[in-house]
Amino acid sequence: MHVLLIDDDPKLSEMLKEYLEGEGVRTTAVFDGKNGAAAALSGQYDAIILDIMLPGIDGNEVLRQIRLKSAIPIIMLTAKGGDVDRVVGLEMGADDYVAKPYFPRELVARLRAVMRRHREPDSAANDTVQKLGPLELTPSKREVLWDGKPFELTTSEFDLLDCLLRSGEAVSSKEDLSQKVLGRPHEVYDRSIDVHVSNLRKKLATRTSNAVEVETIRGIGYRIRLAP
Repeated sequence: MHVLLIDDDPKLSEMLKEYLEGEGVRTTAVFDGKNGAAAALSGQYDAIILDIMLPGIDGNEVLRQIRLKSAIPIIMLTAKGGDVDRVVGLEMGADDYVAKPYFPRELVARLRAVMRRHREPDSAANDTVQKLGPLELTPSKREVLWDGKPFELTTSEFDLLDCLLRSGEAVSSKEDLSQKVLGRPHEVYDRSIDVHVSNLRKKLATRTSNAVEVETIRGIGYRIRLAP
């Protein structure tokens, strides 16, 4: 795995780089937003670790530029207690976030969870094509089609759609979706799943002309269906 770290603190970046490489993760560090965005789109990296506070252009703008052209897995580094930053990052297409100060072990665990979902179907069962009307999802190919035409989702959006399709008419709880999509327990004030659902809704509405919707079941979770 080759990871791009975009963070304006050279000392902390070097420490994190040493830790990541000790865990078998090849790491390249860039210290500003402009060069970070260019590097992220070079095709050389498997994932991005992106700090929000950057000189020149901030992390959210870097994220926006990347998401215009790429669905590469991205983990945001946010200030502790920076709930707004976390939500904005997720709304703009980040796959997950880690709050500063953080334990490097937690960051590596989040990174591996995202990459595992991005690269590796869990079992032969995941080769089954999931269908809902003209919507088709093939886990082994990481491919989504609407009426035979592909469209792009981030890693977390893809896994969320996969979970909802597998559940059929059953409602998927936030707890279950958090475990399956993010690889961690759902916390009371964590809005990650809600934001990923919102992003997925927007993309489905645009691509399917509102023919597919993700329904909110208040107090329980979510369910996907064809619009009536």
